[in-house]
Amino acid sequence: MKVLLDTNIVLDILAVREPFKDDANRIFSLIGQNKLTGYITAAGVTDIYYILRKNLPDSDCRKALRHLFSVLHILSVTQADCEAAVVSPLEDFEDALIMICAEKANIDFIITRDEIFLTAEKAISPPDFLKNY
Repeated sequence: MKVLLDTNIVLDILAVREPFKDDANRIFSLIGQNKLTGYITAAGVTDIYYILRKNLPDSDCRKALRHLFSVLHILSVTQADCEAAVVSPLEDFEDALIMICAEKANIDFIITRDEIFLTAEKAISPPDFLKNY
């Protein structure tokens, strides 16, 4: 099963955000056990670095990214993807871009805590995903 992790899920584990880190850890554990194949978008990587860098030295941020790259596959974001996201019916550009990338990669679920994004097709919250998995 292929899952695309929204930026907030990755940050939950990397930034040890309570009370969300436990669900994120369980999802990453399933990926580490090869029960799931995990993805993130290339655009999400830059967001993660930017947010982590606010509180951590550059070397720690880069170490976290290297670990992330060993666990997750990175989906490219092309000009065509960005253009499709601009005209998407989803109001949030970032969410639209994630949906475009998910469709292109035949992703089964997008795991997110974004309440608005959860209304989109294939989007599911970490607790719901873990309960139904």
